[in-house]
Amino acid sequence: MRILFVTSSRIGDAVLSTGLLDHLMRRYPDARFTVACGPVAAGLFAHMPQLERLIVFDKRRYGRHWLGLWAKTVLTGWDLVVDIRASALAWLVPAGRRAIMRKSPGHKIAQIAAILPVTPPPLPVTWTSAADRACAVQLLPDDGRWIGLGPTANWSGKVWPAENFVALFKVLRDELLPGARPVIFAGPGAHERAGAQAVLDRLPDAVDLCGKLTLSEAAACLGRMRIFIGNDSGLMHIAAATGVPTLGLFGPTLVAEYAPAGRLVAVAVAVGSAGDMASLSVAEAAVAARQLLRAD
Repeated sequence: MRILFVTSSRIGDAVLSTGLLDHLMRRYPDARFTVACGPVAAGLFAHMPQLERLIVFDKRRYGRHWLGLWAKTVLTGWDLVVDIRASALAWLVPAGRRAIMRKSPGHKIAQIAAILPVTPPPLPVTWTSAADRACAVQLLPDDGRWIGLGPTANWSGKVWPAENFVALFKVLRDELLPGARPVIFAGPGAHERAGAQAVLDRLPDAVDLCGKLTLSEAAACLGRMRIFIGNDSGLMHIAAATGVPTLGLFGPTLVAEYAPAGRLVAVAVAVGSAGDMASLSVAEAAVAARQLLRAD
């Protein structure tokens, strides 16, 4: 059986689609999968079981990227095509069955699960290699005492102030996790480094992993956290998918659709004008973080 799975070019949405992929692999253990996604998200699927081919395509003007993807997939007879992008591609390649995303209310994993449909919606997963896990142990050898912080996001309106991240870390360390050390996560590039620098400057004992990891290495490192606290971002979704307690910090984005999905998750939401992140207090976030740690 051959399955084509077309997923997102964004890390967060791609992570949220992994639960459906995992469901399909368990349902069809002998199937061979081709996954198509954007370059930023490609690392999520590098170690996926049953992966036959990973097709990475860059978005191009006037939707020309779909023509290139069509050319790479049209000569295969697919038993199932799953398309969370709701493109025309699924109708233009030979397929025994087609499952195409339809926009609907509710959390994104419920929207994705409704494609087949699957109830309840399967939770996202991460796939890592033995080398990824060995890297994580080397970087973070003392399992269980790391507090992960994700102070960056793809735009400034989603970013909680740096001093609040620092204050919340100190509250959790002093009250519940004596001896804990911070680990700062961020993606590659100058923008991400600049977004994390103010937290790094205030926490000189932090482990700096900003821009230093592949996505699967980041998943392995996130899996060693005692708790992860981060803005609404791809890293937040990866952390939740690993199963570690994950607190997502939200302001102007849609919590009902993009809250972290995982074994043990919570959100703290800014209630100020237009979801101003500065209106989310450290005390409010600390309440949610304490509840996560005590529930674990």
